[in-house]
Amino acid sequence: MIGPVIVLVLILGLCLVGVRIGFATLVVAGLAVAMIRGPGAAMTLIGQEVEGIATAYPLSVVPLFLLMGVFVHRAELSQDLYDAAQMAFARLRGVLAYATILSSAGFSAACGSSIATAATMVRVALPSMRRHGYGDRLSTGTIAAGGTLGIMIPPSVPLIIYGSIAEQDIGLLFMAGLLPGLILVGAFLLTVLLCLVRAPLPHMPQGEASPDRAQRAGRAALPVLALFALVLGGIYGRIFTPTEAAGIGAFGAGAIAVARSRLTTLRDWRNCFSETASVTASLFMIIFGASVFAQYLNLSGVSFAVVDMVARMDLGPTGLVCAVAVIAIVMGTVFEAVGILLLLVPVFLPALIAAEVDLIWFGIVVVLVVELGLITPPVGMNVFVVKANAPDTALSTIFLGVLPFACALLAVLLIVIAIPPVATFLPGLMGRN
Repeated sequence: MIGPVIVLVLILGLCLVGVRIGFATLVVAGLAVAMIRGPGAAMTLIGQEVEGIATAYPLSVVPLFLLMGVFVHRAELSQDLYDAAQMAFARLRGVLAYATILSSAGFSAACGSSIATAATMVRVALPSMRRHGYGDRLSTGTIAAGGTLGIMIPPSVPLIIYGSIAEQDIGLLFMAGLLPGLILVGAFLLTVLLCLVRAPLPHMPQGEASPDRAQRAGRAALPVLALFALVLGGIYGRIFTPTEAAGIGAFGAGAIAVARSRLTTLRDWRNCFSETASVTASLFMIIFGASVFAQYLNLSGVSFAVVDMVARMDLGPTGLVCAVAVIAIVMGTVFEAVGILLLLVPVFLPALIAAEVDLIWFGIVVVLVVELGLITPPVGMNVFVVKANAPDTALSTIFLGVLPFACALLAVLLIVIAIPPVATFLPGLMGRN
């Protein structure tokens, strides 16, 4: 039998040579299961796991929400959100920094991806910020930090992945992420304010903050805001399921793109569907790998050993969550978001269940930790996304720029750990069992 340490080393080794983590986990965990149960039994188990996941109705939200995000990007709604956010903060100094955070939050609500949010906003916001005299540290740091909102404000791809691994209701996870996401937006806005105390910036020129422009910006941003309200409002009000909400969101985003003449040819539609299919396939491969990896942990006895170890340590639910969060923070310096979810959640899930930890609450905690990993070295995926789109900016400058935002994110993480109702209040109002 292959031991768990060897399995992890093999998975890491394959990832280091460029193999996708989902495929690496599926292959290594599958071989490990074969050595325990035999090749025939392993193939049967893997087939059952893959079939069960591929035909799971709740996971049909994945391609639909991804398609919604692709349509929103195609309709170029990010620029409209940015313009509207500028008007909202037009009377404040440093308006473009505030606008970047707020528009990142709005784009996240229709995208669900941190990297996509950061990549989009750096193209939208950075040229304007540089033109108005913003330093690279503040501008790139704000953009990289704003991108992290893409995986907390629903719909969130990491929350969907976590929900599939932990077998939690995705609609409840979305609602649980809403309040912490809004608190995080507020914390980032406060961070911008504190940064501007040290380095004041001018007001927006009066010509750029005219009432006519404000009205135009508001009207242009209204469709995406209405779409966000419809999707989340429908889920919260139990008017439709998350899957139905995803379908309505994708249809609405597509209609907006058509109305703006952004989907005019068959090639445009084919590109949108092709991009959605490619990302969906990658995410489902990750979920397949996580499922088989979890089966290996059960068959090898690792899950039971972790449960026994945690029981002997007598940490209690909050202590256990804190311990797992610390491990996840350390992993965040090496792994990207999906890797943390894939390797961490299956290992500790049985212990969390045995300790009667609220798995909806824990899901929000672990996603906040994943967010922190997106802007902390040495991986800091969002930082590298910004760097790729701003090659003339030193990597150290961007990391220094996101440091205050990382502290704000850590503070929100501690709040959610210390006050679980921050994450569980809205799911409770939805009549959670």
